[in-house]
Amino acid sequence: MVDPDDIVDIVDDSDDVPVETGPRWKILVIDDEPAVHDGTRFALADYSLNGQGLEIVSAYSAAEGRALLCAHPDTAVVLLDVIMESDTAGLDLVGFIRTELANETVRIILRTGQPGQAPERRIIVDYDINDYKAKTELTADKLFTSLTAALRSYQQLERMVETRRGLEIIVDAASTLYDFQSIQRLAEGVLVQLASLLNVDCDGILVFHDGGRERPVSVLAAAGCYTKLVGADGVSALAPELREVVEEAFRRRAHQFMPRWSALYIRTGSGREVVVVLHVCRPLSDTDRTLVEIFTSKLSIAFDNVILYEQLQEANSRLEDRVNQRTRELTSANRRLASQWARLQRANAFKTEILGTVAHDLRNPLSVIIGRAEILERMVTGPAVNPEAAKTQIKHIHNAADRVADMVESLIADAMTDALDITIRRDQADLASVLEEVAEANQPLAAKKEQVIAVTAETGAPVVCDVDRIREAVDNLVSNAVKYSAIGGRIEVGLAHLPDGARISVKDAGPGMTPEDLKRLYGRFQRLSAKPTGGESSIGLGLSIVKRIVDLHGGTIMAESAGEGLGTTFTLILPLKPPESDAEAPATPPPEG
Repeated sequence: MVDPDDIVDIVDDSDDVPVETGPRWKILVIDDEPAVHDGTRFALADYSLNGQGLEIVSAYSAAEGRALLCAHPDTAVVLLDVIMESDTAGLDLVGFIRTELANETVRIILRTGQPGQAPERRIIVDYDINDYKAKTELTADKLFTSLTAALRSYQQLERMVETRRGLEIIVDAASTLYDFQSIQRLAEGVLVQLASLLNVDCDGILVFHDGGRERPVSVLAAAGCYTKLVGADGVSALAPELREVVEEAFRRRAHQFMPRWSALYIRTGSGREVVVVLHVCRPLSDTDRTLVEIFTSKLSIAFDNVILYEQLQEANSRLEDRVNQRTRELTSANRRLASQWARLQRANAFKTEILGTVAHDLRNPLSVIIGRAEILERMVTGPAVNPEAAKTQIKHIHNAADRVADMVESLIADAMTDALDITIRRDQADLASVLEEVAEANQPLAAKKEQVIAVTAETGAPVVCDVDRIREAVDNLVSNAVKYSAIGGRIEVGLAHLPDGARISVKDAGPGMTPEDLKRLYGRFQRLSAKPTGGESSIGLGLSIVKRIVDLHGGTIMAESAGEGLGTTFTLILPLKPPESDAEAPATPPPEG
């Protein structure tokens, strides 16, 4: 058993001091002497400013102070020793606070037991501190005075920081809230911005009254525990205490700041009323109230803008219905006009096609006729007339004239049937002979410019195609090569047989093509960057005609330019036999540019 005499009663002889539960100023004492901590706590035991006591946190080294400052960013004042782990430990900590933590609001009071090692003037000038005291002169009264001045300075700075942060939020919120096009979204945005402005998580509702006391109010937005109230009509769904706050705000038509509730009243220019009720975890400071009043003063325009936008949308919707009805009435009439307009367009396109094609394709044989006639004239007027040579020139003139007649007839027939199904004739063709004929026909034009047309043709299986159209396509390419090649240049025409078709190539000695030229190469009436070297004219139809003929045969056409001054090579790839579907289908004209 335990002897009763061995029991020792421990009696707590401390005074019954009530524990403070309200906000307190946080003070950080950093000093390597424990007696300094005890003395500071004793001297400030009953300190109070603006109804707030002190919370004193102790650190016994600069390193420990760094950690506590990171953990307590709301520290108001630091009582800092200069010499601790090193002679400059305290001063280094000042740099850490101001530079690395970027804390400009905390007030720093340096205390040193050896002022000679850290002269006051140099310290005040070189370091961002707020007071400098020797420990021997820092009596209880002077400590009280210095701390009070530091706390008031801290309080003013905090208000300035909060005001600046709040104004920045208000400015940012203004641009955001004015962009909302739904009153529901605007109401939700107001609650979010108010919580951000007060820097707290708060429960709240936004109640909207659309003018006229007889009309019910509705809860447009809610946050926190009130989220389920969104969409409620009237205030009957609200808890009694909350309902009373809302009704009182509508009656008073003014802001109300109460210990537990803050009711914000907004009246728009159009007579609508809005009440925002916030249930926050702390009383709002004077700065908070001022910022809230500034913020709500801007909301009247935002709500009116959204209401006007919704009314405009409704009016637009009605107008759109009327427009749609009128459009349907006009559509049937437009269909009739469209069919007539299409026929007119088609006829006009055919006329343009005929004129352009005739002007382009007749120029080459006519040039042959003119050139041979000039030769014949010189022979006749010369001293000795060679009948055989004259007959040869006359024969060339007849051949060219026949080509003109055939071409005109063919062009007119093709143009008149352009809107219908255009088909190609399928015959086995000797493409080598076609190339030789084209080269021979263009030889007089090339000779005038001292150019050489060289034909290299492989022998191979005949290709099924429309010989006349292929001859027309190759003639366009060769005549273009003559037109754009330099004086004395070489034009190479080649034929190679492939396993599934044939490849025809025409390489000129011209200036080449730019990337822009290659993009619009096959458009009708296109003028490219290169200019004819002999002053010839061009209306820009030749390549569009070539592409159309190749497309009808199910083939492809490619253009390659090796660079400036290196000419251009056109390559036609023709299948052994045109596809039935492509051959029978109407031709699709190339784009107009």
